[in-house]
Amino acid sequence: MSDNRTGTAGGRAATLSDVAKIAGVSLATASKAINGRGEVAAATRQRVLEAAKKISFTPNELARSLINGRTGTVGLLTSDLEGRFVIPILMGAEDAFGAGQVNVFLCDARGDAIREQHHLNALLTRRVDGIIVVGRSTDPRPSLGHNIPVPVVYAYAPSEDPTDVSITPDNRAGGRLAVEHLIACGRSKIAMISGEAVYAAAQDRAAGVMDALGDAGLELMGRPMFSEWSEHWGRDASAMLFRQFPDIDGVVAGSDQIARGVLDTMRDLGREVPHDVAVVSFDNWEILATNSRPELTSIDANLQQLGRMAATRIFDAIDGTAATPGVENLPGRLVIRGSTIARR
Repeated sequence: MSDNRTGTAGGRAATLSDVAKIAGVSLATASKAINGRGEVAAATRQRVLEAAKKISFTPNELARSLINGRTGTVGLLTSDLEGRFVIPILMGAEDAFGAGQVNVFLCDARGDAIREQHHLNALLTRRVDGIIVVGRSTDPRPSLGHNIPVPVVYAYAPSEDPTDVSITPDNRAGGRLAVEHLIACGRSKIAMISGEAVYAAAQDRAAGVMDALGDAGLELMGRPMFSEWSEHWGRDASAMLFRQFPDIDGVVAGSDQIARGVLDTMRDLGREVPHDVAVVSFDNWEILATNSRPELTSIDANLQQLGRMAATRIFDAIDGTAATPGVENLPGRLVIRGSTIARR
């Protein structure tokens, strides 16, 4: 007979595994449903909640059930010195893991391979249940190898090894999205100013821009201009472009910093944004985008969602469901502000 206090045979405390078994779902799915994460269908979530109620399982017991036989810790190993990318990824991962249920150890390797190996050894000594590796750019990075005894997911910077599990922003799709928005705003004479050409993000965004223009039967005004990811470069490059092509009516800037420099030059030239020239940028770094004049329309890389996805892959691997190896590209989203559509 079941014990009315716990709903389980023998009077033992109900666990998440019990809930998953009754609901007919995996442990990871049961955890997502009880945590209210969005990856679970409504009908499945309801079935899990009803199973939890049936055996008197409460969220307070979730942490104990998750870490049964594990340490309840995950390592986040990063080379992002400034934290611009790793912080939102960390926030997304923590959201997915659930507050207070899984602890995340953040280690900054500062782009140094020896320091990274030291942090990796320290995390493994602590017996973490999984590791998320976050790069400081979307350039492929060396793999940690396959002798690591816990699941590893690469976020933002994909692994060079196609047998690893990697999630990275889809910058090529972002470039396409930027141009499609400018065309929808009535622009047809579009130029591009981006950052350093050695970065995969700069090349991928430019490729997406060219794809979208080609599909629309348009040509880029001049060539993509590559140099620093800075406001200074945005000012200089746009001044050069407008001397050569004074009828440009749309600019794709490779970053919010570059876009702010473009806005400065437009004011100097007496061009009104967005009436005369519309500007789309990348990164959606809000402290820059929302304090620009006008505010910047920008492509957001969905970094918190990327962090949630990385955490979910760790959950699935811990649960015995191996993720498909290779690189998964996460589409960005367009955040429309006054640099492309005038505020009323």
